[in-house]
Amino acid sequence: MRILFLRTAALLAVCLSFSAAARQPVVLISIDGLRPVEVLEAAPRGLDLPNLTRFLRDGAYAEGVRGVLPTLTYVSHTTLITGVAPGRHGVTHNVTFDPFLKNAQGWDWYASDIRVPTLWDAARKAGLRTANDYWPVSVGAPVDFNLPQIWRAGAADDVKLQDALTTPGLLAKMQPALGPFPPGADWEIDGDVQRTRYAVWLLAHERPQFMTVYLTAYDTEQHHTGLGTPADKQVLERIDGLVGEIVAAARKADPRSVVAVVSDHGFAPLHTDVNLMRAFADAGLIRYDANGAVQGWEAMPWFDGGASSVYLRDVHDDAVRQRTAALLAGLAADPALGIQQVLDHAAVVARDGDPAAAFLVLFRPGFEMAPDPKKPLLSASSYKGMHGYDPALPAMYASFFIRGAGIPAGRDLGVIDMRAIAPTLAHLLGVALPDAEVKPLAL
Repeated sequence: MRILFLRTAALLAVCLSFSAAARQPVVLISIDGLRPVEVLEAAPRGLDLPNLTRFLRDGAYAEGVRGVLPTLTYVSHTTLITGVAPGRHGVTHNVTFDPFLKNAQGWDWYASDIRVPTLWDAARKAGLRTANDYWPVSVGAPVDFNLPQIWRAGAADDVKLQDALTTPGLLAKMQPALGPFPPGADWEIDGDVQRTRYAVWLLAHERPQFMTVYLTAYDTEQHHTGLGTPADKQVLERIDGLVGEIVAAARKADPRSVVAVVSDHGFAPLHTDVNLMRAFADAGLIRYDANGAVQGWEAMPWFDGGASSVYLRDVHDDAVRQRTAALLAGLAADPALGIQQVLDHAAVVARDGDPAAAFLVLFRPGFEMAPDPKKPLLSASSYKGMHGYDPALPAMYASFFIRGAGIPAGRDLGVIDMRAIAPTLAHLLGVALPDAEVKPLAL
């Protein structure tokens, strides 16, 4: 009986190993802030993007991807990896809500905050080898070879933090050949170049069957110099070359590989900061001490770029809720403040936003909530481009391009729902993602 059991177990292990090996590998590349129009109309815009435009000819693509509320990096990347809107997956900001600023502007770095299964979870459950190169909200993710995104002070100790949270021994194994992994807060093109070297190495040496890669410099450039500038175009053309390197490495590792290129949001030109914190303080809803630190609060807006979530200290205090609603209505009535719409709690929940928010302020493109509470009510923005706006706006549409074995050539998918991307990749991987809120795309 013992011999029969051992033989059965061995046969089962062989079958599971074969099943995992037979699955189609998928590499998911995110180019932060990539608008689909930059690829769809590359030539008329004076862009040389041979690797990205090849996806249009050899694979399937979306004319636009309707994102989630708000259209922020961490919020969207969690939807891209789960197929679930932020109201359910739990990552509702980039910077976690922290009214007294005790968390030193900590971001939502930790995969433990994701409340639903991810593609990493599904792949691990199916026995697939996984890798991650800097994807947001990936600290502690169930990934075999994990290079998570994390930073704190922007000082030398951040490198030690990165090493401590990376898969044990991985950096020591890779750095002698590749050089240091970029610090967590390095979002410039040289950081993307170095992280791409790491991605190519992982594909060549560890051969993951599912891998996530995140490239940041295009978003950074659009924030700082605006849309369509020479610097902006140069960065995107260099990123196009990095995509080509990753595609080549994936195909060399396994000719059956599928590569998907996505983005988290679009972009819009920016000119004006609106200091909602000052307006709330003037209304007596936020109190500051003599040093300008928050001493107490009843209602508080939180920075979401082209949007602002508003929270109540006591959600059962109807008087404060009514005062806040009246304040927001008065602000929205002033066209100089650029407020497109104020959503109340029920409307936020109906649009799958943060269920903890009492209100959500949506600005018109060109305006944002001021990131500095010491500014006047209106001031010129230091940034030149922004996102976070209503995902229904075409300017906020994200990107989706996919090609590889079995993907039809030249397939125009039209405008798609961001939540459809994760279940589509799960289908290609042959894994289950039952919590996804929409069906896979028909490729």
